[in-house]
Amino acid sequence: MTFLEKLDGIWKKNDSMVCVGLDPDLDKLPACLKSLEFPIFEFNRQIIDATSDLVCAYKPQAAYYAGQNADDQLKMTIAYIREKHPEIPVILDVKRGDIGSTAQMYAREAFERYQADAVTLNPYMGFDTLKPFLDHAESGVIILCRTSNPSSCELQELVCGGRTIFEHVAVLARDKWNYNKNVLLVIGATFPEELGRIRKLCPEMPFLVPGVGAQGGDVKKVIENGAAADGFGLVINSSRGIIYADGTENFAAASRKAALKLRATINESKS
Repeated sequence: MTFLEKLDGIWKKNDSMVCVGLDPDLDKLPACLKSLEFPIFEFNRQIIDATSDLVCAYKPQAAYYAGQNADDQLKMTIAYIREKHPEIPVILDVKRGDIGSTAQMYAREAFERYQADAVTLNPYMGFDTLKPFLDHAESGVIILCRTSNPSSCELQELVCGGRTIFEHVAVLARDKWNYNKNVLLVIGATFPEELGRIRKLCPEMPFLVPGVGAQGGDVKKVIENGAAADGFGLVINSSRGIIYADGTENFAAASRKAALKLRATINESKS
């Protein structure tokens, strides 16, 4: 089963476009976990079990593991999802982008070492840096296009040949890079009008949409501008707004409540 087939199945099974970002910070974990041998894994495990019927994907951000000497707990987390909730895809958020030979190693890291279903990439260096990932036809390749951070305009809004840089990325993704039909685009919820422009350019391509919750993106505007013709087509990520919904031993129940609320808001916006 390809990543996109898996994603389409879970959208419909869970009636959800919610993606939970698993970005654990040891300093923010509940006190009840900090003495454990693998506190990050246990934090993730409880959140996963509490939300697995409410989501369409999980997205661990690799920096939160590498920066805290917890690569083993990232691997444990992905292995746990694959064993206990195999219908839910895992997006490894690494934003890689390097020369072809190096990219081949990064692709092996994502898809073989960590067994992720999809990976995020930076397209700044062009096609040859993406191809080692794109050639993994069963896996998802999620390319930065219009990102949610405030300074993204410094490059992404530059105009060349009548199009912005982010529109060029969308067209390249649609016409050149998507030869295995495994490409998605990252479009920030903080720029809903641009999301609509990219949806017109890429009517069938799924989008990973960060920026709701702590970053202030408007869910209703995201759905109005970005949903595909079938009402799905989006992977709407929330990290801090779900995983840090409560800082006590009740954190998992609180994460479920937050995910349920986000799913309800998304689905109400579809009608």
